[in-house]
Amino acid sequence: MPTPLIIDCDPGQDDAIALLLAMANPDVFDLLGITTVAGNVPLSRTSYNARVIRELAGRPEVPVLAGCPRPMLMPPRSAEHIHGEGGIDGADLPEPRLPLTPGHAVVWLIETLRLADQPVTVATLGPMTNIAMAYVMAPDIVRKIDRVVLMGGSIGKGNITASAEFNIYVDPHAAAAVFASGVALTMIGLDVTHQARATPERIERIRSVGTNAARAAAGMLGFFSARYAEAGHVAGGAPLHDPCVIAYLLRPDLFVGRPMRVDVEVSSPLTLGRTVCDAERRDGRPPNATVLEKIDSDGYFRLIEEGVRRIS
Repeated sequence: MPTPLIIDCDPGQDDAIALLLAMANPDVFDLLGITTVAGNVPLSRTSYNARVIRELAGRPEVPVLAGCPRPMLMPPRSAEHIHGEGGIDGADLPEPRLPLTPGHAVVWLIETLRLADQPVTVATLGPMTNIAMAYVMAPDIVRKIDRVVLMGGSIGKGNITASAEFNIYVDPHAAAAVFASGVALTMIGLDVTHQARATPERIERIRSVGTNAARAAAGMLGFFSARYAEAGHVAGGAPLHDPCVIAYLLRPDLFVGRPMRVDVEVSSPLTLGRTVCDAERRDGRPPNATVLEKIDSDGYFRLIEEGVRRIS
């Protein structure tokens, strides 16, 4: 049977491609819904973008619900300088016809998880505000979650500060709550995603697939990579972060990781949002996450090509 899946996201070009990859595999995922959060761009845009991608994928039955418009305690922070004002700039896509599903994403998460007749996988592609708020409001839902697979954090250096990765830094208190929840966690951080570069050659292979989804994905990746280069972050193609979560759920054999204890720094002004990964178990506490460290990047991009080929 397909795996029951909820995707919590902040689209974002890389979130958009992750959504396409998930919706291209209905035989693998029973996609219960998409929840949106403020992150790469404000909530109004992330919610709009999720609706756009849902229609591009031809999956009108999948509900999209808007969640939290800001972090739990921190002031809002976004990344239009990388993603563009719209968040999925680079793709020329029509206005979505289908509206948001009424209601708040956090309430929907609680109700959906409580009613689930089998454990649900939760994929988080942005700040974890919605998931943490659901935990706070309804701690009982943790037992209905099979695992949380998240894009966020880093064993080493950050990408928004010297110490912190963007998704964790935007709402470190939410991330800390999730890591402390006791739910099974898989962390896919910058150590992995910076190995998965959207090079010009890889973008052109995606474009050459020829479907509407492939052209949109290539356009978004071209814009995303250009913005990364302009910002001086990386050369030779932007790291394609968020689809790693869906790729891991589809093909865990493409990744290598190990159990670690991970704590999120919420106090220090110098290292706020850092994921402190005790890879050597120095403090004696048991691991609370599987932290991925390596990816077969060629296999990863072939998986994306296969996904956009399935969407006409």
